Formats: sequence, structure tokens, C-alpha cells
Amino acid sequence: MNSNPRTPSPSAGRRKGVGLVLTLSVIAAVASAVWYVSRPEPVPVVLQKVDRGHVEASVANTRAGTVEACQRARISPPTGGQVTKIPVREGDRVRAGQVLLGLWNVDLKAKLKLAHSEATAARAKADQACALADARKREATRLLKLQKSKLVSEDRVDRAVADAAAGEAACRAARATAEVNVARVAVARAALERTVLKAPFDGVVAEVNAKLGEYVTPSPPGIPTPPTIDLIGQQCLYVTAPIDEVDAPAIRPGQETRITLDAFAAHPFRGRVRRVAPYVLDREKQARTVEVEAEFTDANSTKDLLPGYSADIEVILDTRKDVLRVPTEAVLEGYRVLVYRPDNGRLVERSFKPGLTNWKFTEIVSGLEEGELIVVSVEREGVEAGAHVVPDENAGGR
Repeated sequence: MNSNPRTPSPSAGRRKGVGLVLTLSVIAAVASAVWYVSRPEPVPVVLQKVDRGHVEASVANTRAGTVEACQRARISPPTGGQVTKIPVREGDRVRAGQVLLGLWNVDLKAKLKLAHSEATAARAKADQACALADARKREATRLLKLQKSKLVSEDRVDRAVADAAAGEAACRAARATAEVNVARVAVARAALERTVLKAPFDGVVAEVNAKLGEYVTPSPPGIPTPPTIDLIGQQCLYVTAPIDEVDAPAIRPGQETRITLDAFAAHPFRGRVRRVAPYVLDREKQARTVEVEAEFTDANSTKDLLPGYSADIEVILDTRKDVLRVPTEAVLEGYRVLVYRPDNGRLVERSFKPGLTNWKFTEIVSGLEEGELIVVSVEREGVEAGAHVVPDENAGGR
């Protein structure tokens, strides 16, 4: 009996090696297939090139502002009475001095007519008194000349001189009385005018709070009541808006502003700061603001605007032209951006040194090159450094 173990043949070893290779290949192929099927899909992102352009440093209002009229009068008659005339309606355009409302004033018209008559009578009496005074003065002068020739008695001359002096005094008194009556005419006319409400300037009647036959009364001291007529001048408009107290110290009258209105969202208006309030408002807790007023630089552009429109103002503090810039929405905290690498479709994080910045663009001082692609849609899920991404085909051509 042969006790030596059997030696495997070389062909059998080769078969085992080939089988192991095939097994490993199958395992690798299966693993690759599994990875391919289960691999994460690339995240679509919105990209934009680092380009050149102008960047502005600006501050904007914290809450919506309001378009105001430079001239606006909420007026009421200075005296009470029954409304007998309202010649205007809401929306009417009126001229300065035009009658807006009238109260019953028949009695005051009668008093004015009486005052005119009394003034006329007083003037006539003054003329009469002054004519007599002139006659007495001439008589006294004539007698004084005759006295030198001793043709008249001294007593007669004395009486004539005294009568002349009395006549002059009577003339002055009559004229003073006439002046008093003229003043009474002015008083009566003023009382009558208090019953007629007139437009203090050209404008549009915004509101009428009275009806024919109603009785209106002026507001008691300290108790505001609705105005009888609300008149708005449209020749001059401006915007008032609250600016955060932190931003307010950098704002000065005369600085350029950009004004936007919800009603004209596609058409920003140019303006300039006309006033910065010298005090801080604290109408809301932890929200202290300063009122800033901005006027429109082109008066013709405001012809379709109405007082009361909501508006926002952006005050331009500084401007840089032809500088590298990126959209501010792409900037992460700490002035970082995600740069897209076309060679492998991956994102890398890059820090940069900023210059001027506003809500739209941020200036690049260093850290990025012109033409590099950065991610704008940083808020999308999965957008982070190292992520595999693809450009979003529906990004509007960015």
C-alpha cells in the first residue's frame, strides 16, 4: 500500500485560480451595479459667473414707508353753522382760493351791509364837519387881518378864533368816527369769511365729511375731530420711511436714494434725502428707528403717484464701478461661497475678502477670479462643500 499523499495536478490549480478571479470579478461587478443603482443623484444648482460691474453700499428702511404730499390740509370752518353749500366732491381738482364749503350766513351779510352803510354815513358827517371847520378857519383869518386895522372888536376876533379851533377838533373827531366804522366793516367782513371755507392751495379733494343741512362745529381744544375737507396738493410728493437706528448715522441730507413702490414695482424712482429726523422713535419693542424723508428728483415722474402709496427707500452711501462682484444671496456666513468645479462636478468652499456690499451684490477684493462659477441656490438641500452637483437647466440662463 502506497502511503504518499496525492499531489494535485498543475491544471487543477489553474482552474481554482481562474474560478477565484471570476468570483471576485462577479462580486466587483455586482458591487459596482449596486453602487451605481444606489448612488445619490447629483443636486441641481443655480450657478452664476463671477463678473465685473458696479456695487453700491446702501441702507434701506426696516418697515414700509409712505408717499406723502408736501402740502396737505385737513381743514374745517373756524366757526360753527349749518352747511348750505358744498360746490366740490371727492376727487375734484381745485385751485387756490376756490370755495369748498359754505355755512348759513344771512345774518352776517346783513351786518356787513349795515356796517357799510354806517361807514358811508360817518364819512359824510366827517366831510360836513371838516367843511364847517374850514369855513370857520377862513373867517378867523379874515377877522385877524381886519383887527390890525382896528375895524373889528377884539371880542369878535376871539370868538372867531375859538370857533375855528372847535371846528378843527370836530373835523378830527368825525374822521376818527369814520375810521372806526371802516374797521367795523372789516370785522363784519371777517366774520362773514369765517363761514366760507376756501382752498389754501391747488390740490385734490380727498375727503368731504359734511352734507347739506348738517350743522358743523369746530374741534374743541384737545379733542381732534374728522376734518370737514381733506385737501391734498399733488405738485410735490416725498417718501417718509423708518431706518434702523444703527444705519441712521451714515445718512445725510442730499444723498442719492432709490425709491420703489409696490404699485410700480418694475419702475424704481430716483430721489435724494431731504430730511433725517433728529430723534429716535421706539414705537415697537426692540425696534428703534429714525424717520428719513426722501424727495423725488424728477417731479414729472410722479404725476401718476398718489399720496398714501406704500414705498421703500434705499439710501446710496457709496458706489464702486467695474469691480469683481457676486450676488449677495450666494454669500455664506463669514464671507464664503461654494465654487463649482466643472472637471468633476463637485463643490468646493472658498473664502474671500469683501468690499462694498448691499442686498444685491457684494464686491470681491480678493479670493475669487473673474469667470469662476459659484452657487447661487445655497438654500437647496444637499448643497454643501464636496457635493456632486449639476447645473440647473431651469435657472433662467444663469
